Amino acid sequence: MPYFKAVLLDWVGTLIVPKWGPAPGRPRGAAWIERSLGQLGREASAAEVERISAALSTASTRPDVEQGWAEADLSAAAHRESYLRWVGAAGVDSVLADAMYETLSDAADNLFAADVAPTLLALKAAGLKVAVVSDIHVDIRPAFLKAGLDAYVDDYVLSFEHGACKPAPAIFRTALDRIGVRPSEALMVGDRSGHDGAAVEAGITTLLVPPLTDVAEKRLHLVLATCGVPAR
Repeated sequence: MPYFKAVLLDWVGTLIVPKWGPAPGRPRGAAWIERSLGQLGREASAAEVERISAALSTASTRPDVEQGWAEADLSAAAHRESYLRWVGAAGVDSVLADAMYETLSDAADNLFAADVAPTLLALKAAGLKVAVVSDIHVDIRPAFLKAGLDAYVDDYVLSFEHGACKPAPAIFRTALDRIGVRPSEALMVGDRSGHDGAAVEAGITTLLVPPLTDVAEKRLHLVLATCGVPAR
């Protein structure tokens, strides 16, 4: 018999690779930058991608940029404002900035890790409810629909829809209320100790896994093992 009645899952870094994140042997956000340049018909050489990546990395350390990102996912408008501050500090021109933002905000343009589908299938077969709890500025439901995974998710608790971001206990409590389980009956799964790990403050057992850097990585068997659910 499963140890829990529900699993709360983070999205970026847990189920999908972040678009602006580390990639083995490549600059941060390389695929995202390349695609945006390509959409504009601009040069997307390794040198150009690396130049933009380096400028964004440097800009991200500015205090005003860091402060802006702290509450960016509370609303779509706040995220857009924080983004523009970041790319502006990096010297990215407005046309490229718009193309990059469009790509960044395309939730359906994401590949799930290889073990997401079998893990969700096993959880559903075992009778557990699943909620995706994400700090995000756009609706991610289309990504699950496109991947054929929407039938395995009972609810989505997205920060921009509720005006609360992790690590605030409110977002975890909202998720529990929406799927009708008590804190002791749920497992939170995420990749960031300072955000997802805060679920413990809401009384939720929490499992932290290494941030996903490649869709071929398999870490979610740990979720099934923690829940006492056999793999399928």
